[in-house]
Amino acid sequence: MPKHSPSQLDPRSPLVLDTRELPRRPGALRTHRQVVPAPADLGVELITVPEGADLDLDLRLESVSEGVLVSGTVTGPVKGECGRCLREIDDSVAVTIQELYAYENSTTDDTTDEDEVGRMQGDLIDLEPALRDAVVLALPTNPLCREDCPGLCPECGVHWDELPADHSHQQVDPRWAGLSQLTRTEE
Repeated sequence: MPKHSPSQLDPRSPLVLDTRELPRRPGALRTHRQVVPAPADLGVELITVPEGADLDLDLRLESVSEGVLVSGTVTGPVKGECGRCLREIDDSVAVTIQELYAYENSTTDDTTDEDEVGRMQGDLIDLEPALRDAVVLALPTNPLCREDCPGLCPECGVHWDELPADHSHQQVDPRWAGLSQLTRTEE
């Protein structure tokens, strides 16, 4: 998936990581824990992470020969509506991120396509594209309020949970109404 980066990263942006304190020696490791506001449009049609909601980042930044490997988890709230009954969904999502960010002018530039590997800008890493890919791919396209949600009655639009067990919209042709009485008396 493409890793579109703006021409110049803002080091004050919450999803831009500064790696100056991480030695460029393979095996060097630094942990990074932070709560950041969720960017806009982080979701799919029926379920999304609300813009500005707190995302918990629990990351490891590890120097490798060609760059920095960022791995860890991102956790945050999701809101949406059930794909069957349209009830509101308030839940959370936890996703794993693992992305390699190549140093500028490394041999990775020659051996990979531009959109294959994330690229560092100086000592800065733009985490948003990897976070967006991981979160959006983890969200269900047809979320359910619960696993066994029965949905809505297609005729009247009322939740099946709220209807009696014998609920029906069956209309009997008046010409056959007499026959339906026969089956009821036999039961």
